[in-house]
Amino acid sequence: MTDTPATTPGTTVVFLLFPGITQLDFTAPAQALSRMPGARLAGAAANLDPIMTDSGFAIVPTHDFADAPQADILCIPGGHGVADALGDPATIDFIVRQAAGAEWVTSVCTGAFLLGRAGLLDGKRATTHWGYTHLLPLVGAEPVKARVVEDGNVVTSGGVTSGLDFALTLIARLRGDAVAQAIQLAIEYDPAPPFPGGHPDRAPKAITAGLKEHVYDAAAARMEAALTGG
Repeated sequence: MTDTPATTPGTTVVFLLFPGITQLDFTAPAQALSRMPGARLAGAAANLDPIMTDSGFAIVPTHDFADAPQADILCIPGGHGVADALGDPATIDFIVRQAAGAEWVTSVCTGAFLLGRAGLLDGKRATTHWGYTHLLPLVGAEPVKARVVEDGNVVTSGGVTSGLDFALTLIARLRGDAVAQAIQLAIEYDPAPPFPGGHPDRAPKAITAGLKEHVYDAAAARMEAALTGG
């Protein structure tokens, strides 16, 4: 899927990068979107220093906020670093400026809250990671239980792996189902997880309760404090 016919329109995809990003929120949709004919990807951060991810390794931005190209598709990944990024005016200003000229404005996981802080989810149907969905009204959004939610030109997706679903959905919108299906096949995205519990609706109650107690209750409280100034 690397050949770009002369008739294929170019599409610039810009990902926001920030410290504490969940790398799969970025790399999963980037892998699929990079195979879309005509796609040009960029990763923009406050500066060109390596960005430490939540996986213990760093990724290197291609652009800083000042020289990033205008996105046709703007994608805001999530991660535990979102709570800090919410308080960074340069980050929010970058999202606002890019969204004004973008054809599609998108997020993965808790990246939805950065869209919301930028005023882009007011009155919109949206989704995010299940551990934070209850906070979406704080940014003016109507929570929807789904892996991918489209509302006009705004596309939000659920936690982490949902980024692949979002990317393939958008590729189908832009290049047709056959192209999206070919990319899905090329990356062998054919989920057959060893356990049927990737969402609280299907996971054992004890597993969900334990994960909330040890991770997401505190993480959601931190996010709420960042959103409300508490």
